[in-house]
Parts: sequence; structure tokens; C-alpha cells
Amino acid sequence: MIEKVNRLKTHVWIVDNIVDKRQVYPQIREAVEWLRVGEVIAFPTETVYGLGADAANTTAVEKIFAAKGRPSDNPLIVHVASMAQAEAVAASIPPMAKMLMERFWPGPLTLVLPKRSGAVSERVTAGLPTVAVRMPDHPLALALIEASGLALAAPSANRSGRPSPTTAAHVLADLDGRIAGVIDGGPTGVGVESTVLDCSGDVPTILRPGGVTKEALIEVIGRVEEAAAVSDEAAPKAPGMKYTHYAPKAPLWIVAGPPAFLQRLVDESRAEGKTVGVLTTEENRNEYAADVVLPCGTRRALETVASRLYDTLRRFDETNVDLIYSEAFPEEGIGAAIMNRLRKAAGGRIIHESAK
Repeated sequence: MIEKVNRLKTHVWIVDNIVDKRQVYPQIREAVEWLRVGEVIAFPTETVYGLGADAANTTAVEKIFAAKGRPSDNPLIVHVASMAQAEAVAASIPPMAKMLMERFWPGPLTLVLPKRSGAVSERVTAGLPTVAVRMPDHPLALALIEASGLALAAPSANRSGRPSPTTAAHVLADLDGRIAGVIDGGPTGVGVESTVLDCSGDVPTILRPGGVTKEALIEVIGRVEEAAAVSDEAAPKAPGMKYTHYAPKAPLWIVAGPPAFLQRLVDESRAEGKTVGVLTTEENRNEYAADVVLPCGTRRALETVASRLYDTLRRFDETNVDLIYSEAFPEEGIGAAIMNRLRKAAGGRIIHESAK
């Protein structure tokens, strides 16, 4: 029997070069012990670090909300390691969902399905008749789920509203002393969360863009719609649809216009005595004269921007900037997910050149 969690200490298990999800490593075994007594553990996935708890244990799930400071009307994604686990939490899996599972699982695609009564805590589904399920494409995540025998409810392992964590250091910066432990498997790859696709209705609908693009989904199942914005009064069917998310400490503005226009905004703000940061790309990093200029990947490969986005937003927190201007990105492919996260981080603040 393990000792009661010391809320002043978060255990860190460093695991390198894990390639076999079937092998139960000592670090995984210890983390599983915490999960089985109803504690929460952060672990890496291919997208971001997740904060996992037994999806069937309401007391454990409530510790996720407490650690994150997360609104309780936000549903959580259930992470599984097998089709059998998915079938255990979903009442049914439509044919189109099975096609997507065959194509994209394990991977950054979450499917919203009719939930199986009593399979997961009502806190996981926020009282909705659906459950969001995905199979992560990371050997550590799969090893943890398989060794525990549990389906894990796991939102991103950060304080609510903050940029999602792509390293264990990010997790500890937000949650040290608030959770039982974190499995450090190094930086994640995709960098933005999974795409959430609602398969519970007649037409599959993207609730949140992410690691699997709309174009890729259409190739498999044809017609795909995109959900409208969720009002403050409505209950979201998936995480990331409501509230301000992913925000750095300084106010962020997205700038839709060429570098010269963004530089003009920088000059105006600095003339007012403000310290200004610019989020840009490798191609444009020398275009700006600002107090802090941080490149975030390259426009030639937007997946590099997605991979580095949250880390770059967190790096601005290490500076003394009063505000941040970010370049805008094309909204095709992974660019749709990048812009979705930037809009949430900016609270919807976008400056268009035509409006100035």
C-alpha cells in the first residue's frame, strides 16, 4: 500500500526510450499504483501531456477539476488502449467511426460517441449523453493505460486557461504539489490537442480542430461539418469549445496583415511606453524591431508551428512584455488548429489591416 499523497510534492518518473507498450516498466508500475487508489497522474501523449484519472471513479475525476481549476461543465476525453476499452465506454460505435478508428487510431483523433450507461463518471461527460474517446499514439500513454487496466479521463495537464503542456517541466510549472505525479517522457510531438469529431449525430461535426485535419477526415468519410461557436450559456460537447484557453500572462493580439503592418502596431505600442513581444516564424524573425521576438516554427511546415506553439507562449511568460502581437496563419490543414488555439489564447482579439 502506498502512502497518502503529499500535496507539497509531486513525484517525477523519468522514462527514456520506451518503445514497447506491453512492457511494464518500474516507473509505470508505481504510477499505476497511484491511479488505482484514486489519484491523478500526468503523462505524455503525442499531442500534449494529459492529466489522467480513473474515468469510472468520480472522486478521482473530481481531483482533475480541482488540480486544474477547470469549469465543471467541460467534459473530459477518455483515453483507451484498445478497441475493447472503447466499446466498454461507448454504447455504440457507428460504421463511420469504426472507419476513422481503423485509419487514425492510435492518433490525435477524439470521437464523440453515445455513452454506455454507468461506464464512466457523470463528471467525465458533464451529464451529457455522449462520451469523448481517443487512443493516444504514444508508447508511454498506452503502457500506462494497459498496465492500469483503466480507461483514463485525461484533459491537458495544465492550470485551466494556461497554454497546454508539451514537456514535464510545463506540467510542474502549473501543477507541482497539486497532483500525485508526472511521467516525464520528454517533449511531445504534435503539440496541439487532438481533433474532436462528433459522431453521435447524422453528420460528423468537428467540435475542435487538432492533429488530424479536416481534409484528412474528408478523405475517409466524405462530408464533415464544423461546429458553430458555443455561447457562454450552452453546455460544450467537447473541451476547448468555451472559455479562454491557452493564454499567456500578457494580453495577446493576432495580427492579420503583413509584417510591415504588425511592425507599425509594435511601434505605436512602444511609443506608449509598453514592452512588446512578437510571435513570428523563422522566415520573418528579422522583420521585427520589438523588445522580444520569438520564432515559432516555419511557415513552410506549419506542423512545426503547431509543435512549438504552447512552448513559445510559455516562453513569453519568462519575459517582462506588456503585450504580445502574433502573426496569423493560413487556416488550411493543421493551420486551422493553430488559429483555433491562437484565437482562444487571444480571447478572440484580432486586428485586421483593413480595419486600421
